[in-house]
Amino acid sequence: MAGKPKLHYSNGRGKMESIRWLLATAGVEFEEQFIEKKEDLEKLRNDGYLLFQQVPMVEIDGMKMVQTRAIGSYIAAKYNLYGKDLKERAWIDMYVEGTTDLMGMIMYLPFQPADTKEKNLALIIERATTRYFPVYEKALKDHGQDYLVGNKLSWADIHLLEAILMAEECKPDILSAFPLLQAFKGRTSNIPTIKKFLQPGSQRKPPTDEKTVAMVKKIY
Repeated sequence: MAGKPKLHYSNGRGKMESIRWLLATAGVEFEEQFIEKKEDLEKLRNDGYLLFQQVPMVEIDGMKMVQTRAIGSYIAAKYNLYGKDLKERAWIDMYVEGTTDLMGMIMYLPFQPADTKEKNLALIIERATTRYFPVYEKALKDHGQDYLVGNKLSWADIHLLEAILMAEECKPDILSAFPLLQAFKGRTSNIPTIKKFLQPGSQRKPPTDEKTVAMVKKIY
């Protein structure tokens, strides 16, 4: 039997967090090998483990997978979270790309200079409420189903919940104008594997603080 997937990344959210979410939702136990200093990253590079010299890297099914998007689509397909056909997969991809864009803005906020943070936070809130969340609210309204694609939990739903929770860390009432997304958040948060991942003590990482920023800058 294959061993547990092993995740190589620093001990913070970053680009690995969405992969943790996917594995946790699929009920897959995983190990984490934290990169704590520059030398740890250099060793992975020198050993030839990083195809493009960068992390995240996930050891799974005998592969050393890199590139967040490739890792995510492999895990989603492997655990039946990637739609039933090409069309559904295309919709899932589009939705995931949208939430990736929004989460990228939030992810980089703690790393920005203090004098631009307020302006960038305002931009995140504006984009979330006018560009991204209306799309998902409309999708749920138009088909009247519990999930975004095919009336079945998929990568798109998991990614959207992660994005919602990150956006709420920026502005707690950010969903006030989106009743269907509020209901979606309640439903998906209560899926047993997700509920477990949202509990204290899970492998979910906390919001990025100054200490994490300093650690990341030291490694990369």
